Parts: sequence; C-alpha cells; structure tokens
Amino acid sequence: MTTMKLNKKALKALLAERRALIEPEDHGLTRPSRQGRRAAGLSQDQVDELTERARNTYSRLETGRYPNPPVDYLHQVARLFGLNEQEWRSLNRYAGIGDPPYPLNPASGLEVPGVWQEAVDGIRHMAYVNDASWNLLACNAPFRELFPDGRIPQNTMRWMLLDPVARGMLLDWDTVWAPLVLPQLRAAMAVRPDDTTLQQIAEDALKDPVLACLWEAGGAHIHPDGDERPIHHAVHGPGHVTMCAAEPLGGPGARLIFLVYHPGTHKQHTRLPMLRARRTT
Repeated sequence: MTTMKLNKKALKALLAERRALIEPEDHGLTRPSRQGRRAAGLSQDQVDELTERARNTYSRLETGRYPNPPVDYLHQVARLFGLNEQEWRSLNRYAGIGDPPYPLNPASGLEVPGVWQEAVDGIRHMAYVNDASWNLLACNAPFRELFPDGRIPQNTMRWMLLDPVARGMLLDWDTVWAPLVLPQLRAAMAVRPDDTTLQQIAEDALKDPVLACLWEAGGAHIHPDGDERPIHHAVHGPGHVTMCAAEPLGGPGARLIFLVYHPGTHKQHTRLPMLRARRTT
C-alpha cells in the first residue's frame, strides 16, 4: 500500500457530497434542522452514531484533521455512504492512505458492464475478459480460434495450470508458463482470501507434483502485462503471444487480456520500444 499526501479539499468534497445523499430516516434517525430548514442528508454526529465512533471522529475525517485514519474506519464510512469501488479508491487516496488494501465489496471484480463483450468483439487480436477469480466473462472470435474446436475454458487460471490440453498448447509449460502463473494465483489469494474458486484451484494444483514443487519455490510475478510466451495455436501452429493486461475501472480485480500472436518457432521477435509521451520545449 502506497502512502500519499492528504488532499483535504478533495476529501471534503467527496464525503460531504455523498453524506448529503443519505436519508437519516432510512437509518431510524431524525433529519437534523438548520436555521429553520431541514438539512440535507446525515449530520456529522449521526455518522459517528451509525459507525459507533466517538463524537467528532467523522468531523475530523471530513475536514482533513484525522491523519492516517484506519482503513477499517474508512471502510465503515464508505459502506454507509454507498460508495462504489472507484470512489472507495479515491477516498483512500484523498485520506493519504494510498490504494486500498482490499476491495470495498466482496463481489468487486466478479462482474463488469455488459458492453465489454461488444468491446472485445471489435478487437482484431485475441482478447478476453476474466473476473477476479479468473472465470471467463467475455471473449472474441480470434480468442476462440486459439483452442481446438473452439472449446474455450470456463476458468483461464484452472485451464493454464491443470488442463492436459493446456500443457500441450502452452509450450514450455513447466519452465515458462506454470512458474509465472502460480505466483499470480498466490497474489490473488492474498487479496481475496475468502475466494472459494481460487482456493479450490490452489488445492488441486498442490496435488500435482510439478505444481507443488513450483508452489514451494515461490515467485514474485503477479501480472502478465508485457510478457512474451510460446504457444501452439490450434489454427496457425506454433508461435509466441505477447500479452497486454488492463483492468476495467468499473470492476477492479477483473482483467482485460490481449494476446498478440506472432507465428513461427523463433525464440523471440523484435520487441517494440516503450511508449512515452514526447517532451515539448
């Protein structure tokens, strides 16, 4: 978790705006009055009451007088105010915490807007979207062509590690693929320790002698962005894929993966230079 500088102005704007949208009556409270009129939303004292905190705790948070607030308290406030995942991330950043150590809602990353299917359909390269448990949510026709008879996997993590077909398609599986995929599984489980899908994949992987040894060896590889790995395409034969990974902002934990295929058995094609903005003088 990266520490950031407290942003009082942005913090107050976010919290005050969302607090004004909460109906006190929905929580069994009376709407406070102010100068002869009803005030919008919860009062600061009512937030303290609902979060079971000492008086003025929330006032200190909203006005930026609460340095390094506990993440569990921010989580309470975020759930009370009905923040979404991006607002939850912003709340942590504005409060000087940095990116949150865990998602706001357990279901985060398990769904993405339906338009993502239309988006991947319009991509020329192989592309797919999986959720935070590596379940396949959407893919395009070029991705389907990668697999014999177009039989796409329901869970890409399980397929890469445990499917016998994958071990033939993912060339150098035991030295190139599995040693990089397993650390991704370990990292995902650290963020989502209660994810039963990931737990079951890990349990099954540890029954495999090769994977059990690789698991014990560890590894720090946590994402495939920029990786290049050998593969046997069901239609085009042996080659390499360069992998590009991105995260849908509306579903943190889910991933959009592009597979740029390069035919041929050569070990590595010429890598493109890094993209950087031009500096102006």
